[in-house]
Amino acid sequence: MPPQITGFFRRLGSGIGGFTAGQKTLAVLGAALLVVGIVALSAWLTKPALTPLFSGLKDTDASSIVEQLRADNVPYELTDGGSTIMVPESKVYDERLKAASAGLPTAAATGYSLLDKLGVTSSEFQQSVTYKRALEGELAATIGAMEGVKSAAVRLAIPEKTVFVSSTPDTTASVFLETAPGNTLSTDKVQAIVHLTSAAIENLKPANVSVVDSQGNVLSAVGGAAVGSSGKQAEDYQKRTTDAVRAVLDRVVGPGNSSVAVAADVTGESAQQKSETFTNSAETPPLSESTQTETYTGTGNGAAGVLGPDNIAVPNGENGTGNGTFSSSNNTRNNAVNKVTEDRVIPPGAVRRQTVSVAVNQSAAVGVNLASLTSLVNSAAGLNAARGDVVTVEVIPFSTAAADAAAAALEAGKADADAQRDAGLMNTLLMAGGAVLVIAILAVLIAILRRRGQLREPVDLGERPLAAIPLGPGTPALDPSPATAAIAMAAIPTPEPVAIGAGGGLGMEAALAERRRDEVDTLVAANPEQAADYLRSLMDDRRPV
Repeated sequence: MPPQITGFFRRLGSGIGGFTAGQKTLAVLGAALLVVGIVALSAWLTKPALTPLFSGLKDTDASSIVEQLRADNVPYELTDGGSTIMVPESKVYDERLKAASAGLPTAAATGYSLLDKLGVTSSEFQQSVTYKRALEGELAATIGAMEGVKSAAVRLAIPEKTVFVSSTPDTTASVFLETAPGNTLSTDKVQAIVHLTSAAIENLKPANVSVVDSQGNVLSAVGGAAVGSSGKQAEDYQKRTTDAVRAVLDRVVGPGNSSVAVAADVTGESAQQKSETFTNSAETPPLSESTQTETYTGTGNGAAGVLGPDNIAVPNGENGTGNGTFSSSNNTRNNAVNKVTEDRVIPPGAVRRQTVSVAVNQSAAVGVNLASLTSLVNSAAGLNAARGDVVTVEVIPFSTAAADAAAAALEAGKADADAQRDAGLMNTLLMAGGAVLVIAILAVLIAILRRRGQLREPVDLGERPLAAIPLGPGTPALDPSPATAAIAMAAIPTPEPVAIGAGGGLGMEAALAERRRDEVDTLVAANPEQAADYLRSLMDDRRPV
């Protein structure tokens, strides 16, 4: 192992050994937090992105697909109560192909595909029932494709055709709907489903289609229109009338100073009316006119006498006397007659009667003519006195309790929002402060370890006593420096005397070296800490030879 690494571990061990109990606890906590953070970060970074493999699965299909994923060692997650399987994005298409090759998820045969399984030996009853099931499946698939519908089921009641009855019952249908979460079917969509079903089946009238949702609510009943259509029409009419009246009042008394309530009685059934009217104009000449007159005049005596017992006239009776006259007149006139035939279809939603109530704030109605205001309301609401409509306009002081409560609730909500924001900011600051504290603790620990690892060691600088240095002839002797005497130095063996040549150059170099050592000793004595730091840096920068 390199000496740098062994030296680091040696200094680390010596530094930890010199810690107090509190410092050791902080060191352990800091190391634990650092390890946990690294593990959590690595787990989050290495977690694969999951995407749906299949959704809306049945329990049996989900179980089979999970077994396949386990066999392939593919990580997965189950959501939506086990109906949705999530897998890594890189494995989606491979696993879908494998599931498709295994026939997963299984799909029940519906619609006209049922007819493919009929053999030549199937009975007429089997063919009839299978055909009805095919119609039901096709209708259910079509209705299930509508927006807001999660699934649908259709049941048909088609009477058998026979010659032994004089009349055949009507065909009826029942539609069961499961809406998507958060969606509701409007009346228009229900009517669309009713007409779609009735148009797809022979002899099926829209009035014979029943629609029920998954909550058990009847959306359309057999024998009538869609349930709730009358109420919807009444609601729409009341809203339109209320908006029209409020628009007028807001311009007169200002927004928020009036209250409008409209109650309308709306018909929920439709009707058909046929009438014929015949009229004749006196100025129009007749188409034809004829007169027939008969006159008859007769003379002579009439037969006289009384009939006998055998209805035989008695002889010798007296004859009657007188003249006979007859007159008859017949007049025929053909006039031109106007004929008017009227066919009327009365749709549902006609207003039988309505009442309008208007309350105006007293403080805002100063200087307003109540009669003029009532007339404006009558016109805006479309008042019809013939059907008994009633409009009531009153000027009363408005209560401000609701407005005050709303303002107080708004202030309370704002205060709660501010408190939550402050709490979130405080949590963020605490987390940031905790992170900074942990970093500071780690920095302090590292500094302590470095300081404890940098132990002072005596360094041999190679100084020698001046008395041990031989001087050449003519070289002045140097007095030992007090600073040099103050530093405890290890005894250095006296070197062998070196012969000095005639020039004395070697003696001069030795004297200069001793002078430099003297200056270094002086500097070290003046600034011992700075000198020690400099020596440590030199020792740290050493490289093995």
